[in-house]
Amino acid sequence: MPKVYVYDSYDNKFLRYNLKESDPMPYSYGTTLSVREFRGSSGSSVLWTTTAAMEAWNLTRRRYGSGIPVGYAFKRIWEGGHGTASQHYAGVAFDVGQGTSSATRRRIYNAAVATGAWGYVEPLSMTPTWVHFDRRYGTPACSGTTAGYPTCRKGDRNTYVLILQDALNALGYSTQTLDGVFGTNTFNALTGFQRSVGLTADGICGCNTWKKLTAASVGIGATKTVIDK
Repeated sequence: MPKVYVYDSYDNKFLRYNLKESDPMPYSYGTTLSVREFRGSSGSSVLWTTTAAMEAWNLTRRRYGSGIPVGYAFKRIWEGGHGTASQHYAGVAFDVGQGTSSATRRRIYNAAVATGAWGYVEPLSMTPTWVHFDRRYGTPACSGTTAGYPTCRKGDRNTYVLILQDALNALGYSTQTLDGVFGTNTFNALTGFQRSVGLTADGICGCNTWKKLTAASVGIGATKTVIDK
């Protein structure tokens, strides 16, 4: 039975659910997105997303008017399968429409764009056999781009902090927990990593730290120090 964290940016808090694979995702519209569909190929016991991503899904599903097949949604960073700045690791990205016709994918794409709810809907020229949309949030730590993760520092809470904790734990820098809250243990783990790679140990996960951390952790597999409960 997976544990599902949902970050609510309106109240800046996490909601926690213990759900069955057949249950609908929290905040999703009706039965249009099950836990199993959101999980996709991830083998994780812990999943996460945001209320904003679920709201964007709901708007898209209603506008489209029928089922949308989901190929890939959630992944843990150590599971890999996506780039080093993928929003799939934040639980806010969907790759959908695989195995459907180009006309169907165009309809899904148009529905996603029309909602205005997604932070990014990838041009179809870049996704020839699927449709990608994500509800990224925050200002990217690396300037000159709309991709990547925002700066994370002590006191923050969001799904990007979950990525940070997940990557640190996978690399052996224990945050003691996987809860999306940037506290003292996460700060200490991060400064330890920063020292090990020659960065200023300021406990702030900015552009250079994200680059080093994600490059070291994407796709390395479930190490003995991964927290998955």
